[in-house]
Amino acid sequence: MAPNESAENYLETILILSKKLPVVRSVDIATELGFKKSSVSIAMKNLREKKHITVTDAGFIYLTDSGMEIAEMIYERHQFLSQWLIRLGVPSEIANQDACKIEHVISKESFDAIKKHVK
Repeated sequence: MAPNESAENYLETILILSKKLPVVRSVDIATELGFKKSSVSIAMKNLREKKHITVTDAGFIYLTDSGMEIAEMIYERHQFLSQWLIRLGVPSEIANQDACKIEHVISKESFDAIKKHVK
């Protein structure tokens, strides 16, 4: 079953934070996204049940292979789409917001076609 937009955002955030921090915890995700820690805890439980993350006894969050695959796909889409929109003259803040929306709804086929066309 494909994760929903919220799950994809959490996985992408874990990936981004893992590039910046030695370890990722729920509190780091809550801070990054501006969400309550309780909301993040529920989301982490769902991601853990779907086997997209593992959480150590110390509360450190790691992406599993499936979680990493989804996170990297969303992250690549976000980077590509936001840079493409900026090159088209869209202000970077708007380009980032739009990329964040598009990255979840665009099909693999359409994304691949855009990428091929742009490159």
